[in-house]
Amino acid sequence: MTRTQKITITTTTDFADVVMDALGRAMIAVVVAGFQLVWWALLFPMVSVPAGLSVAVGWFYGWPFGVGVAGVAVAGMVLWRVSSPQTFEHWLTGRIRSRWLTWSRYRRRWATVMAACQLTKTDHNDRVIVPALAGVRIGESLDVVRAKMLPGHSPSDWENRVEHLAHAFGTRHAQAAIIGPSLVEITFRRSDSLAEPIVVDFESMAGFKALPRKAA
Repeated sequence: MTRTQKITITTTTDFADVVMDALGRAMIAVVVAGFQLVWWALLFPMVSVPAGLSVAVGWFYGWPFGVGVAGVAVAGMVLWRVSSPQTFEHWLTGRIRSRWLTWSRYRRRWATVMAACQLTKTDHNDRVIVPALAGVRIGESLDVVRAKMLPGHSPSDWENRVEHLAHAFGTRHAQAAIIGPSLVEITFRRSDSLAEPIVVDFESMAGFKALPRKAA
């Protein structure tokens, strides 16, 4: 006669392990944020240099001097914006807007959308492989996204998923084209550039000039 015994195993988590895991995650987040801050400082020296100079002056000579340097820097930025709005947009606000929209529209949701649109692959170790996002160019009405195709992908795999990609990324229309070895370019139309009428000065049209009115 045999007797079957049920053995219940209770796993307890040590509080110290939880604390160490939380500290490890926090340290990783701090390091990543530090690298990101350095990267943004290198991308936008017209902002980071005056800010760093203000902090340095305030540290060595006192906060009133630091505030004064910061005020001069802000006044210079305002003068730049007023005197040359085109260059201000090109070098500062336009670049910031482009990077923010690149992250908010595409990078933060890229892996999720690729999986939802069935463009990922699973290797022999059950790891999910996501097509690499090669580049993003933000436009007024069109966004151009480049991605690296995975081994086993064909052009039709991407061309047949353009409607799914358009809806997933919240655009009105999408079109895919192969532009290089294993490189696909997807054009997303976010708005109609011709929806609003464009007013053209009649006199600026080539070959036409308004005739002076005759006095009555």
